[in-house]
Amino acid sequence: MKLENLARIDLNLLVILQVLLEEQSVTRAAARLHVSQSALSKSLNRLRDMLGDPLFLRTAHGLKPTAHAVQLGKMLPQSLQGLYQLTLPPSFTPHNSTRQFSFAMVESAYETLIPNFIGGLLSRAPNLKLDSFVWNENSIQAIQQGQIDFGIAGRELHPQSAFQVDRLPDGIAHQTLFTDHQVCLVRKNHPIISTFAAGHWDLDVYLDMSHVQVRCEGNDWWALDYHLADLGHHRRLSTTVPDFYGAVSVCAHSDLIFTLPSSFAQHAKKLYHLVELPLPIEFIPLAYVLLWHERSGDDPGHRWVKEIICESVAKALANSESASLVN
Repeated sequence: MKLENLARIDLNLLVILQVLLEEQSVTRAAARLHVSQSALSKSLNRLRDMLGDPLFLRTAHGLKPTAHAVQLGKMLPQSLQGLYQLTLPPSFTPHNSTRQFSFAMVESAYETLIPNFIGGLLSRAPNLKLDSFVWNENSIQAIQQGQIDFGIAGRELHPQSAFQVDRLPDGIAHQTLFTDHQVCLVRKNHPIISTFAAGHWDLDVYLDMSHVQVRCEGNDWWALDYHLADLGHHRRLSTTVPDFYGAVSVCAHSDLIFTLPSSFAQHAKKLYHLVELPLPIEFIPLAYVLLWHERSGDDPGHRWVKEIICESVAKALANSESASLVN
C-alpha cells in the first residue's frame, strides 16, 4: 500500500458511498447526511471519478448499484468501523463517557428485558445516549452495516424456522440471555376455561380454536407452525397483527386464543383480565439472544455495555426465580 496515494483520497466520500449503498436514493441519502441533493450529486460524481466506475444506475425504483459498487459494499462497513475505532479514546470510562449506543429489540423484550439493564447502564454511565428501536426484518442488516450496535431478538430451534441461532449471517455474534417457553392466553370467562377444568385440553381442542398471531419480521408463521405442519396440522390463524400489545388486546376482547412467550404473558395478565393455559403439546424452547457484529469486539465501550446487559438480565432472572420459589 502506498500511503501517498491514500493521502489524495477524500475519505468522506467513502462515508457517502456507504450511505448511498444503504439508501439507494440520492434524496434519502442527502436527508440522512444533512446535505443538499445537489451537493450529494457532486460528491457522487467525485466518487465515480475516484473509483473509475459509474457505481449506480438510475432506475424507476431508485439507484441500482453496479457490480463493483456491490463488491465495495461488502468491504466498506468493516473498513469504516476500523476508521471509526481510530477516532475513539484508547479506553472507556463509564462515568464520564458521552458515547451513543443503539439497540433494536423485539417487542416482547421491552417489558421483560429493557427495564433490567437501562437503569444499570445509566447509573454507571449517566452521560450515555441510548437509542432504542423496534426489531424488524431489516435489523440484522442494520447491525451488519453499523447503524445499530446491539439487537435483542427471539431465535428459534426448529430446523425450518428462519430465525435460528445457528443461521445468523456472517459476522453476527450472539449470546443467549435466557430461554423461554410458549403458553396460551384467553380472555376471562372464555368457554375453553371450563373445558380445560374438566380435563379436556389437547391438541385437537387447541387446533379447533381460532387464533390471533403476531407477525414477526414479516412472517406470519412461527416455529410452532412449522412444527405443526410437520405433524400434518395447521392452526386457524384468524387474525394476524403487527405487535404483541395488539394481539393481547384482541385476545382480551374476543374468543381468539393467543400463543406467546411465557415472559410476555406475565406482563399481559397485568394489563387485561386474561387466563393462562399451557400449550397442549411438548415444544422446543425459544431463546432470547443478544446480537452484535464481531468487528465491535475490541471496542472497550461496546464490550462494557454488553457485559452490563448480560449481568443485569441474569440477575433479574435469578431474582424472579427466587421470588417464584418463595411464592
